[in-house]
Amino acid sequence: MRRKIPSTLALSAFEAAARHQSFTKAADELAVTQSAICRQIGALEDFLGVKLFQRGRRGVILTPAGIVYSRKVAARLNDVERDTLDLMAKGGEGGTLELGVVPTFATKWLLPRMQQFNQKYPDITVNLSVRTRPFLFDETPLDAAIHAGQSIWPGTEVTFLMHEHLVAVASPKLIAPHTQLETAENWQRYTLIQMSTRPYTWRDWFQSRGLKVEGNLAGPRFELFSMAAEAAVHEMGIALIPRLMIEDELQREVLVPVTRHVYSSDRSYYLIYPEPSSSNTALIAFREWIDAEATAYCKTLN
Repeated sequence: MRRKIPSTLALSAFEAAARHQSFTKAADELAVTQSAICRQIGALEDFLGVKLFQRGRRGVILTPAGIVYSRKVAARLNDVERDTLDLMAKGGEGGTLELGVVPTFATKWLLPRMQQFNQKYPDITVNLSVRTRPFLFDETPLDAAIHAGQSIWPGTEVTFLMHEHLVAVASPKLIAPHTQLETAENWQRYTLIQMSTRPYTWRDWFQSRGLKVEGNLAGPRFELFSMAAEAAVHEMGIALIPRLMIEDELQREVLVPVTRHVYSSDRSYYLIYPEPSSSNTALIAFREWIDAEATAYCKTLN
């Protein structure tokens, strides 16, 4: 069945004209005549059955439909250009892996290890995009995702990476190193830094210790663990953060544990990818590498 896709010439002409809000400037950029731009856009509007520009004495402006379509067309053309340049640069060898990630995990755990992957697989490029919630792979350009959660997504395969262990930490300027907060009265003297995406984490953590601390939902709220960690560094309170995300801060002692209790949350980290993905050689290489890295890291915690 023939695809309902406009010509790339028409789409390129439209994208340039939409970006410049000018047929003349689009013609200059593409090294064609203004009449050629007019013909291409006219043909595109006839193909779509929708007006994309309003013509007037002072020039052209996008219609509401044109605004929406121009954003989508620009994104698709950027993707095609990126993939083309990648193929040209590598002469068809290696590959590119589009990976969705949760941001703090990527920044604090994955990226410090990526140079090892690059050295082992110099012909594979890994591009990272932030994804914090489940999604449908068919609706994105992503090949795989690293997700922190409880359940497996339908229609996917997974590689388990690690469990999440939460550690209560604070600045040594706020709480002296080796101080252990053992009673509810001790805890109520300090501000609890909250995660807006996990509002009951402190309550669950206190229950795991057999403590009942009043006001365990109170405190400044942050969306990312990296923000919570930085707030703790600056003496804003005590933060409850996955240990894997604060290894550097613990080593530099800008954050210190305020109790020996380590809490295993109900979340784990997985590499998730659509099934089947057996032919994606870049994904296979990355999956084997990150599985080995995660296994080695977990051994250091035992």
